[in-house]
Amino acid sequence: MFACLRTAAVAVGLAAVSHLASAADLVIAGRDDIYGRALAQAVDGFIAQHPGTEIELLKLPNGDLYQKLKLSMREKTGAYDLVLMDDTWAPEFIGNDWLAQLPSNLADADMIDTTVALGRAPSGGLYALPIVGNVEMFAYRKDLLAARGLQPPRTWDDVLKIAQTIGAANKGTSGVVFRGAKGNPIVTGFLPILWAYGGDVVDAGGKVTIDSPQALAALKTLLALKASAPKDVDVYGAAEVRDALQRGTAAQSIEVWPAWIPALDDPAQSRVVGQVALQAPPGQVKGPAPMLGIWQMGVPKDAPHAKLAMQFLAYLTSPAEQTQLAKLGIPPTRKSVFANAELFKQFRWYPDQLKALEAGRARPRVKNWQQVEAILGESLQLAVTGQMAPDVALRSASQKIAQALPVAAK
Repeated sequence: MFACLRTAAVAVGLAAVSHLASAADLVIAGRDDIYGRALAQAVDGFIAQHPGTEIELLKLPNGDLYQKLKLSMREKTGAYDLVLMDDTWAPEFIGNDWLAQLPSNLADADMIDTTVALGRAPSGGLYALPIVGNVEMFAYRKDLLAARGLQPPRTWDDVLKIAQTIGAANKGTSGVVFRGAKGNPIVTGFLPILWAYGGDVVDAGGKVTIDSPQALAALKTLLALKASAPKDVDVYGAAEVRDALQRGTAAQSIEVWPAWIPALDDPAQSRVVGQVALQAPPGQVKGPAPMLGIWQMGVPKDAPHAKLAMQFLAYLTSPAEQTQLAKLGIPPTRKSVFANAELFKQFRWYPDQLKALEAGRARPRVKNWQQVEAILGESLQLAVTGQMAPDVALRSASQKIAQALPVAAK
């Protein structure tokens, strides 16, 4: 009885969404907050060029957006014409044949290759375009390093040396800070270290590889860094890391995102204006591998207004519109926008951000990355908190991830 009622409720909900979609020329499923404001600006600009066009923009929280997109495209409701996606959703959406293939000429040479690649199928077909050029960066205090005659870190060994040196010499200043909370926070900080040591979570063939000598070396480095971090770093999230940087109580941060950076140069929020330098995360055995966090946009295969949707996508990713979005604080995905002299005055870190994007690496392209990430994040935190030996933690994560991956493939 309950299952019947639930099925009926889902059907009614899908019908209501489809009805809403038919009321506009375009229905765009997007994010809330700054991404919602940016898309709203783009919608206004597009309407100005296409008078009389009616566009409905949905501004949804991250989790709600994913669930609504998955439900709609799986059930073929035709509810949306354009969908904003985290790059980790693309393997699932493309693999399930839920997205329409885009014309190849929508991705030109000015777009950063690493960001475009995340919207391609294994066959090479293009199914989504990069809208937001998020990339993980590394931060360090120029003044503190200079005072000790230290150079910017090129390897994770350098990061550890700087953390130990400054942490020991400067009372009230931690040598390093990072997000230690289990799940996405600790995994996000760990991946560039893992990749620098030549390790990975899952290889290109789908084999789980997290229980490896390379991964163990990377995890031991993270544990060594913890000794120079705040005592409660294992529960730190983004707010705590940002606060430590802005108050000047951390010499380095293994993770900084573009949205966090402007506050560091704002005297109303920061005690270290102009003193924080940014770069791609260091290398080790291999070169730097910053983690990409791209937001993409695609056209569902059942979109009612696919032709107009393609026109909007071309407008949204154009150099002119990417420049306008950048002024709002949206990281661009075009090289020419990063080279814009006016924007460089506003965002001094653009050259380093572009380098990080060009060297960027995607999270494993598996259909259920969220589940894999949760498993790995729990094991990493058990190691960081001393509840599990690092080799045991990685072995446990490997076994659980191996069990989880076939589920997504069914």
